[in-house]
Amino acid sequence: MRDTTLAGAVTGRETIVKQAGLVLGGSLFIALAAQVIVPFYPVPMTLQTLAVLIVGLSFGARLGALTLCAYLAEGAMGLPVFAGGMAAPALIGPTAGFLFGFVLMAWAAGLAADRGLARGPVSTALAAVAASALLYLPGVAWPMALAELAGISGKWVGSSSDAIWTHWIAPFLLGDAVKALVAAMVLWGGWKAVRARSRG
Repeated sequence: MRDTTLAGAVTGRETIVKQAGLVLGGSLFIALAAQVIVPFYPVPMTLQTLAVLIVGLSFGARLGALTLCAYLAEGAMGLPVFAGGMAAPALIGPTAGFLFGFVLMAWAAGLAADRGLARGPVSTALAAVAASALLYLPGVAWPMALAELAGISGKWVGSSSDAIWTHWIAPFLLGDAVKALVAAMVLWGGWKAVRARSRG
């Protein structure tokens, strides 16, 4: 059966050990990318979303989502894996909606890969853009309403739609588009390398 994900094409037959290695390596990759920060308030811009896209597109929906669950668990256990070396407190801070939304983002990107829709640069870029757009649903729902329902306090809690657009959405749209293109080029390059190796 033809491999639909880049990770499957590279690693061959899936085993528990290989899957565990991919999950651990993927979560470490995302943690390192999270430390590359362009400061914005209240949500910093990092290379985290680029790493999430690459993991999802490379691993597929199930393994991509599992990798992000492991990443969140690492932060919850106190490991400094989130942006700026943050750990568990970030899971109730202004970025919490985006952090939990990474699971959905990786799953959506991975679903496109599983269905063979993320092989060429254009189709992969479109899948990455769609997955990035989904991230905003939990990302903005958290500061607008969910944090308040959860009993979280802070000046960002209960933010207006204007504040949401100004601080949580608008500054990141161009970066998201660029990251989607970069992720597409990385995946496309990976598939080209795999095809070249199989011909050799």
